[in-house]
Amino acid sequence: MKPSIRDKLDRLADRLLELDRELGGEDAARDMNRYRELARERAEIEPVTALYRELRQAEDDCATAREMLADPEMRELGEAELASGQARRAELEDALQRALLPCDPDDGRNIFLEIRAGAGGEEAALFAADLLRMYIRYAERQGWKAEIISASESGLGGYREVIVRIAGAAAWSQLRFESGGHRVQRIPVTETQGRIHTSACTVAVMPEADALETLDINPADLRIDTFRASGAGGQHINKTDSAVRITHLPTGFVVECQAERSQHSNKARALSVLAARLHDARMRERQTLEAATRRGLIGSGDRSGRIRTYNFPQGRLTDHRVNLTLYRLDAILDGDLDEIVAALALERQAEQLAALSEEA
Repeated sequence: MKPSIRDKLDRLADRLLELDRELGGEDAARDMNRYRELARERAEIEPVTALYRELRQAEDDCATAREMLADPEMRELGEAELASGQARRAELEDALQRALLPCDPDDGRNIFLEIRAGAGGEEAALFAADLLRMYIRYAERQGWKAEIISASESGLGGYREVIVRIAGAAAWSQLRFESGGHRVQRIPVTETQGRIHTSACTVAVMPEADALETLDINPADLRIDTFRASGAGGQHINKTDSAVRITHLPTGFVVECQAERSQHSNKARALSVLAARLHDARMRERQTLEAATRRGLIGSGDRSGRIRTYNFPQGRLTDHRVNLTLYRLDAILDGDLDEIVAALALERQAEQLAALSEEA
């Protein structure tokens, strides 16, 4: 383990002692807000310091085992103890490095997932419907709640654009890497000569902003229009006279919502989506600045590049960021995304570990 990482762990151990003294003091409960902040900080660093204590114990055990090697009668036992101690030390060093990785403050948030049909016309819109079903089925497998907030349907039952809110534990951390260009290769239903076409959709995954961020939007920056719900409709959309369109003038972001019967409810939902877009834009701007010094493979959330190909004739899915190819496309489109989500999470963790080593 690098000295700089050990120094960081020593500082955390010292900080834990300070927190215990403060929390155990007579005046600790006089300021409950301060008390909660200290308690929350302690809960965050205690697991790391516990691992560090185990590491130091394993190092002491290795030192004792080496002393045993000098005694011929204890040598065999010492070799066994040393091997066991070294293996345990390696495990703990790896666990500590992972524990020191920065947490994403948005990990606990719900998400808005936006799918837009791109190149390919009606076939792209149909593919957008396939992607929507895939994500809803995945949400169901996770025990999450998914509800369509806004949809613009096409003539054949596809979507030109659709926004779905997904609420559930770890929704952001598990689906954050779905943002980007999704390409499909298949024979469209409108194709009469059996030729394979290539179409595309863009997916954007945005953490839901909290209520304070929604309230922080300046009303003077908004143009709010109401209109009668129109379009193909369908099982997800209630036809109402209270649809709402909100335009954020400084950025040009436009959000529509017609899922509820109440104009007030539609306005609240549209504001939530707008707040998520603004939060997402700030987050991507920050990531762009960070990428100037170190370019991550999957952490940038860049939506301009192709991230995945769905090849129907071969029953193949390829994620181009992690060179993962799976030949079970039907199951994946039915929501079986676990292997893909796990591969992307491992790649992200590897990037973070590499960055930690560079900083150290």
